[in-house]
Amino acid sequence: MPDLATTLPLIARAEAQRERTAIAAPEGIFTYGDLLDASARVAASLLAGRADLGETRVAFLVPPGFHHLAVQWGIWRAGGVAVPLGVAHPPPELEHVVRDAGAEIVIGAPDFATLLRPVAAAARVRYLTTSQVVAPRRLSPAGARLSALMGAPAAAPADELPAVAESRRAMIVYTSGTTGRPKGVVTTHANLRAQITSLVEAWAWSADDRILLVLPLSHVHGIVNVVACALWSGAVCDMLSPFDADRTWVAIATGRASVFMAVPTIYGRLIAAWEAEPPERRREMSHGCRQMRLMVSGSSALPLRTMERWKEISGHTLLERYGMTEFGMALANPLDGERRPGYVGQPLPGVEVRLTAEGGAPAPAGEPGEIEVRGPGVCLEYWGHPDATRAAFRDGWFRTGDVAVVEDGYYRVLGRSSTDIIKSGGYKISALEIEDVLRTHPAIADCAVVGVAHVDWGEKICAAAELVPGRRLSLAELSAWARDRLAPYKIPKGLQCLPALPRNEMGKVVKAEIAKLF
Repeated sequence: MPDLATTLPLIARAEAQRERTAIAAPEGIFTYGDLLDASARVAASLLAGRADLGETRVAFLVPPGFHHLAVQWGIWRAGGVAVPLGVAHPPPELEHVVRDAGAEIVIGAPDFATLLRPVAAAARVRYLTTSQVVAPRRLSPAGARLSALMGAPAAAPADELPAVAESRRAMIVYTSGTTGRPKGVVTTHANLRAQITSLVEAWAWSADDRILLVLPLSHVHGIVNVVACALWSGAVCDMLSPFDADRTWVAIATGRASVFMAVPTIYGRLIAAWEAEPPERRREMSHGCRQMRLMVSGSSALPLRTMERWKEISGHTLLERYGMTEFGMALANPLDGERRPGYVGQPLPGVEVRLTAEGGAPAPAGEPGEIEVRGPGVCLEYWGHPDATRAAFRDGWFRTGDVAVVEDGYYRVLGRSSTDIIKSGGYKISALEIEDVLRTHPAIADCAVVGVAHVDWGEKICAAAELVPGRRLSLAELSAWARDRLAPYKIPKGLQCLPALPRNEMGKVVKAEIAKLF
């Protein structure tokens, strides 16, 4: 057993609970010991005789499951920097991440060889498959069957792995790229510890918890909020990603899960699937929800209609929170206490938040301001972008670019200053506020509002809408309806009805694509 004094905290905690079940995945059911042994084998394979990877970047494209976590932990234990790749990303985006991160090694699941091998060859980096590097020494029965099927080598890992200080870089996660080319956000092991422990405290994680993963593992929502918090706590993570509504409802209906986290679009699809079932099955599904202690929504604004309908179905008022790749989570509605619709709550443990006016002065009480965040969970830098890093920090505070207001002690996000704050006719208008109103229209299932350059107004308010099946809507009809609900300068002057809004992997609307429509 390694010296725990020199072992990363997440690894040390796993060592103390080797026999507990950690993961239920497509490959089988695995203990913390299985994960430790497999990740040690990955580390030895990556080191290949070296004493320490010394922050070598290792990119990996592995679907959510046991292999994914074995590779991630193995990279960390070898002293490398993990660079997760998105399984839904096209080759040009994969190549951008591999090149931008300066990865020296690329690891892929065998099913992705045709996609990933050319990417690695173009970048002239070492390419490995999970069948070459994942071979647990001490396997549960499911792990033994998997190893045999994969034909993985049985060589024992090195007895001693490098001591990795928490101050070292741990991971580079690329931003969603909704407003520009994705940048690599660098977090240290200390940053990760801070992000995890803040949520474990705020949301009362324990070893008795069981969570369903339906999110990708190339974003902090899945990486930190779901998987890392569960494994830090000694809990079980059921890995169902990629999301499938019917499969997710089957898992929920068992009543075994205690925690569930998703994005608003997933809740919308779960609602649609529930409504398509007969009454008896609906009762079973809703009963499964009521066995849970916590359901969380994040990564984009939660429509009020979705929140209310989910409460009717599940009995849960979704806990909405606010975070970014650059710092994990910063604000959240309380676990115990009032969860206000349309608000993202208050600062989480260990996180400082403030609102600033233009120029950096504190925003006057009750007035909107830019959200700035400070704390041990805030990222180290943008990889290879020193100018962007300097621009993102002001006196030690990270500048989010998001605008919010504090009302009765709760933060309400108005949107990104670059895309969601529309300057029209001398007014500063929140696109998110208009979207919330438009979603109450009986013909609108979902919508996005953008500002488009206009010679007279500065920006013209335009809306793109997904309609309820079988409904139609014209701009004239929308304008007449909106007059009783919005100030005249907030009423959209343009409308496009779409089969589906353009979204990224996390379900966020790509507003740059919306703006092109107008």
